[in-house]
Amino acid sequence: MKTHKDGTLPTNGEIFVFGSNTAGRHGAGAALVAAEKFGAIYGKGWGLQGQSFAIPTKSHTINILPLVTIKAYVIRFKAYVEMNPDVDFFITSIGCGLAGYTNEAIAPMFNGIADNVSIPINWEKLIVPMDSSRTSPP
Repeated sequence: MKTHKDGTLPTNGEIFVFGSNTAGRHGAGAALVAAEKFGAIYGKGWGLQGQSFAIPTKSHTINILPLVTIKAYVIRFKAYVEMNPDVDFFITSIGCGLAGYTNEAIAPMFNGIADNVSIPINWEKLIVPMDSSRTSPP
């Protein structure tokens, strides 16, 4: 797992992972950056779009989603990352900006994530990486 300074942008073709609202109104924060620079699609609040990947942290009405709901989206994202080992992902501090959650509340949701990601450096001590001794069944 690599790290990057929060607020920086990918430079090597990584997929820009950002916090979204379920309505896909990418009007502020990292979502706006995703729309302007990485092909995020207006109206699409979840998943791969252009060179970006949206993880909802707010509802259609722009209310903050509960942590348990965000975690469900993160679990789906982690599965996507594992299914795409040849793709690199650049994760922003989703949920820690406009949604108002702390790094300590959000970062551990990414425990066990595959190695093909770059995380904000301030999450490094908050995430347990994927167990490198883990092996797939034959």
